Amino acid sequence: MKSFLSGALAVMPLTIAVIPWGILAGSFALEIGLTAIESQAMSAIIFAGSAQLVALGMIKAGIGIGSILITTLLITSRHLLYAMAMRSQISPLPLKWRLGLGFLLTDELFAISNQAHSGDMASQHQFDRWYALGGGLTFYIGWNIATFLGIVAGQSIDNLGELGLDFAIAATFIAIVVPTVKKPSILVCVLVSLTLAVVCAVFSIQAGLLIAAISGMGAGMAYAKLTNEGAVTDTPCAESVPTKEDNL
Repeated sequence: MKSFLSGALAVMPLTIAVIPWGILAGSFALEIGLTAIESQAMSAIIFAGSAQLVALGMIKAGIGIGSILITTLLITSRHLLYAMAMRSQISPLPLKWRLGLGFLLTDELFAISNQAHSGDMASQHQFDRWYALGGGLTFYIGWNIATFLGIVAGQSIDNLGELGLDFAIAATFIAIVVPTVKKPSILVCVLVSLTLAVVCAVFSIQAGLLIAAISGMGAGMAYAKLTNEGAVTDTPCAESVPTKEDNL
């Protein structure tokens, strides 16, 4: 129970940070014609903020279901990288734990699960299932509450999307990434990922997020090897992959 509460407290600042994002998602879903129940169900079942917003925008534009599925797959593909990074810690767990934590896995949960939750530096990368569950479940509940607020506000406030709530998306990922930049290789990873993400966005490359993430990690690893920056046992910048967005 102590670990569960510690995880819940660790993710609380990030949960608060995405409230404007959730409000935007809930109100936008109503704007394109979904019912209140459908809007809430989208957050409860899909649970992926960036993918939800992109999918809603594509639905509004009348784009086919096939294109929507491919696009959302590309957007959320970074979770495959998270899963690969955490495989050695998650694979020994029972199936119910793997399924549960897999569903709750977001950029935010990945970030807090790879940082120490005590003052002992020896526990820096020691995985605690209850800590992860507390963080993941708290964020899930917070996201759905924010969506509900957006649904309520969307029914009474016009042009809610023009209030600049989408800035919360960028702010959230900045808050996730900055604390992880503790080595030059991670800084190289972040800068390369950031640059490529912007370039891909300018040229409307749908796989831009995946390209930026993989290229950033490759650059970070190459820098670490060339400069002999410690033992490269894990992919540098694995903690800072969420330079996109998403995820919820």
